[in-house]
Amino acid sequence: MRNDHDHHQDAADAGTGPVHLYRNARVFTADRRTWAESLVVVGDRLAYVGDDATAARVAGPGAQVHDLGGSTVLPGFVDGHAHVVGTGEAAAQVDLWGANSVEEIQRRIGTWAKEHPDAPRVLATGWKHADIPGGHPDRGLLDAVVADRPVYAQAYDFHSIWLNTAALAETGIDAGTTAPPGGTVHRDEHGAATGLVDETAMHHLVWPVLDGFTTDADRDEALAVALAAYAETGVVGSTEMALGEDDHAAMRRADAAGTLTTRIVAFWRVQPTGDEAGNLAQVARAAELADQHATPFLRVTGIKVMVDGTVDGCTASLGKPYVDGTNADPVWSLAELAPVVAAADAAGLQVAMHAIGDEATRVAIGAVEHAVAVNGPKQRRHRIEHLEVVDAADIERLAALGITASMQPVHADPAIQENWRRVLGDARVERGFPWPEMTEAGATLVLGTDSPTSPHAPLPNMFVAATRRSALDPSLPANLAHYALPLAHAIVHATRDAAWASRSEHLHGRLAEGLYADFIVLDRDIFARPLEELLDTRVLRTVVGGRAVHHVQPEVNR
Repeated sequence: MRNDHDHHQDAADAGTGPVHLYRNARVFTADRRTWAESLVVVGDRLAYVGDDATAARVAGPGAQVHDLGGSTVLPGFVDGHAHVVGTGEAAAQVDLWGANSVEEIQRRIGTWAKEHPDAPRVLATGWKHADIPGGHPDRGLLDAVVADRPVYAQAYDFHSIWLNTAALAETGIDAGTTAPPGGTVHRDEHGAATGLVDETAMHHLVWPVLDGFTTDADRDEALAVALAAYAETGVVGSTEMALGEDDHAAMRRADAAGTLTTRIVAFWRVQPTGDEAGNLAQVARAAELADQHATPFLRVTGIKVMVDGTVDGCTASLGKPYVDGTNADPVWSLAELAPVVAAADAAGLQVAMHAIGDEATRVAIGAVEHAVAVNGPKQRRHRIEHLEVVDAADIERLAALGITASMQPVHADPAIQENWRRVLGDARVERGFPWPEMTEAGATLVLGTDSPTSPHAPLPNMFVAATRRSALDPSLPANLAHYALPLAHAIVHATRDAAWASRSEHLHGRLAEGLYADFIVLDRDIFARPLEELLDTRVLRTVVGGRAVHHVQPEVNR
């Protein structure tokens, strides 16, 4: 297994190639010296970050000069948690974000179906449980608008999927279907499938069917769409949190072709099999990939496990029940998860554990404790993803173990909080998404988007982080305003810390000599303007490895 130094030795070597001087800027470095005026880029690396006069001498008379006219420059954003190909796929589906009612969901799906009469099936994404009376949709609601072909409507959190009758038939889900552990095929009082499928049942019974209809060309196109969206919005790195063979193959094709414009660090998805040998075989595959394929643009760094589900779907595992008295068991018990985490830890892999509920968080922490006991002292960068409902004592535990807290401000957007708060229904809603408590305890906090479960654009994400207000509907009151982060801190968590958390700190995340020239230029000074302007701020230029992958002219009189 290659170590951190091996992975990044190439980034320590001096860059060669054309010299570019970016001057007359307000440069936020996310480094020890917070501010600078100029960047000197040699080839694909930063040669100097500092004042204009020194930069001119370092660059020399032959440099290509870019006068940025006082624009603000940031390190390019590194999405701490995303699903890259899925982000591109979702862009081509029926958009149900903001539908807010069954009628509007039906209207959008019905309209798309009429406009695409030859499409063999209808794929949609973005509905919320709060959009559906009772939170549990039924196939009949979809049959009413599209009955002649399958409809698959993915919930916004990607933990539930809603099928019409034709889709149930296509997947073979019926009264006799048995859901795997950790998943549910919802049924009516007569035992018939309602069309709602959750968690591992969705992973095993529905997604493989849809994958069978997806070609390599489809995946290549979805990846290209995601990369274009990243370039436009300033994302220079992304942390892929559910890598599988097909998506990895698409990324490798793009890497070989030189078309990856965002650096991707991936966590290999490990599914519970009910058999320890089967679980460990997946860890071994991740270790094999981590050793075999590592470039400056694509690398497998660890494994990802789903310890529980979501609060909205009442599948997150809680220490005490939801308001209706129900609860959910973890997808992985501690006894099942501990050997997997220990094996990955021994192999030098990182472990990322999805844990939204407090009971799932305790399982995840316990698994890391077991790895420490089994494998002894070593450098570790394990992570827990989401941490939406978490006990203060467990924050102290995870911080003491050096576990990274990977969280997504957009999931705390007030516009999607109604159902989240309703199903918890008690004091737990007053400690939801406690980002500052992580850093106060000494843990590294990483921010991301979990796209396509939420919009991928980082600047609106920073608005939510810095205000706890809604990027979808800014008129709404803040969600626990005392948990807001200072804007500069939020940006550091979404750049420097996000790179560190995936062992990429020697590649990018800061603007410092020797790192790749991965940075963005904004159309305004976000540190001097009202925070609301984050929602309108444009990225004028995205530079990755010294190459502009996105460049537009600033508007006059901005």
